[in-house]
Amino acid sequence: MEKPNVYFSKIITPERVIDMYKCIDLKLEGNIGVKVHSGEDGNQNYLRPEFLKAMIDYVSGTVIECNTAYSGERNTTSKHQRLIAKHGWNKYFPVDIMDENDDDIVIDIPNGKTIKKDYLGNHIQRYDSILVLSHFKGHPMGGFGGALKQLSIGFASSRGKAYIHSAGRTLDQYNLWNDLPPQNDFLSSMADAASAMHNLYKGKIIYISLMVNMSVDCDCCSDAEDPCLKDIGILASTDPVALDQACVDLILQSKDKGRDHFLERVNSRNGTYILECAEQLGFGSREYNLIDIDN
Repeated sequence: MEKPNVYFSKIITPERVIDMYKCIDLKLEGNIGVKVHSGEDGNQNYLRPEFLKAMIDYVSGTVIECNTAYSGERNTTSKHQRLIAKHGWNKYFPVDIMDENDDDIVIDIPNGKTIKKDYLGNHIQRYDSILVLSHFKGHPMGGFGGALKQLSIGFASSRGKAYIHSAGRTLDQYNLWNDLPPQNDFLSSMADAASAMHNLYKGKIIYISLMVNMSVDCDCCSDAEDPCLKDIGILASTDPVALDQACVDLILQSKDKGRDHFLERVNSRNGTYILECAEQLGFGSREYNLIDIDN
């Protein structure tokens, strides 16, 4: 098989995000959902709507999100809507909380390694194509979060998030944390869910990841560490596995003094196991062509 292309630029501006989108030989059409992480209340590292405005306006997209499955300001629709307003998302864009009525649709995952179903926010059915804007950073449970985390946890309804985190043990967000599965079962469940979402929109989905504000903690953390790495750049691909692998590789190659601290978070959670599982599921490749568009 031909290696997928991953495009890269060290230039980090709103206009450069659009340039990265244009590198992809695919035109998103129809009603376009743009998946972002709206940021937990108190988090200082999430991507701001002002920075993403040019890109989202370029595709005339609707910002899409789902409620969470943990305590905080995004686990109910009413709280999430207030926080979206506080963070300024609905000042610039139409925003759709896809499981706002506590509803979801179920996608089968026949070849899933750990889970066989994916529970997505019900409103996903409104969208003809998808742009995934990911903030690459660390994660307290997954080791790192990028395109695959957005595809799995990000698009899952609140129940779906509980289902993935519990490796299929429960749909109940309130009992989720009482009996967590082995770490690799959680990671393979994320890969399973990511495969379902990617395959649902195969040929109609583009991924852009921004390696900025890279803390060891996720944007879902209200009390997150400050970034430990200098900003690296923007990457884009139609292959989410290659994209995440490229981000990991850029950190492995980094001489930044914060590199080891970041990698300790990744390795202590066996974070790259999700890449192994995703490649085995056949919806992406860990081998890729990195194309530096600055040269």
